[in-house]
Amino acid sequence: MDTDAGLRARADDTNLTLDGFSIDILVQGFPGKTVCHGGLGWSTVALVRGRSRVILIDAGNFGMRRLIAERLAAHGLKPSDVTDVILTHAHYDHSINWPMFSASRVLIGREELAWAVAQPLGHHTIPEFYVRELAISKQLHNVEVAEEVLPGLTAYAAPGHTPGHLVYVLSGSERDVIFSGDAAKNRAEILSRQADMTMNAADSTRTIECIWDLWCKKPGSVLVPGHDVPMRLENGEPVYIGKRTAGINAWFGRKLEETTLIELKA
Repeated sequence: MDTDAGLRARADDTNLTLDGFSIDILVQGFPGKTVCHGGLGWSTVALVRGRSRVILIDAGNFGMRRLIAERLAAHGLKPSDVTDVILTHAHYDHSINWPMFSASRVLIGREELAWAVAQPLGHHTIPEFYVRELAISKQLHNVEVAEEVLPGLTAYAAPGHTPGHLVYVLSGSERDVIFSGDAAKNRAEILSRQADMTMNAADSTRTIECIWDLWCKKPGSVLVPGHDVPMRLENGEPVYIGKRTAGINAWFGRKLEETTLIELKA
């Protein structure tokens, strides 16, 4: 019997503040793969608020739509309140929900979007019709490398996972928050300097080294990866901030009200 019916509904408890900005993790990314059912696609969706802006860093996959709306509502927000949706790259699990936010600017790297649009129909990670629609949308803002897309929020080149992937750094006076997307998906990639599911392994290694450089610039800086719990450095070691929550409710019994909770945690 399900002993924790509230697991799915709980938002991540990670909250950070940085020079007038508040950062919350709406959906916590998960560092895993499915064995039998294709891509898991549980990516991080972060909410950044401050200076009259309501920003999402990545937009999640299609199955997260209701969850994202619920988590926004828990913060007193509607999708129409979001002013900026920043996509680190074009993969479906990070980009596909941009149409939820019709009042927003949608920001993505110029090179990344051009590459995504050029891919043939049926690409296994590119939501082809969504990126093609974005390319002609009035909401689109093409981001250039090193562009300060908002005051204090700067884009850095991060090729490897995809050709035009960007990492975003929210700069503070004493510490920074680094949104690495899938340039560094999880703690294992950060520590090993190697990336799984990359289009160019050498580029990914160089990008991860650059992320380390950004992370080490200011003590106390926080890394928000694309598929893991946020981390800070303690004595040079990445340490998780917050508690991982992930699980599946399964019907293995004879009645609909009988479910088995499988918690996905170490």
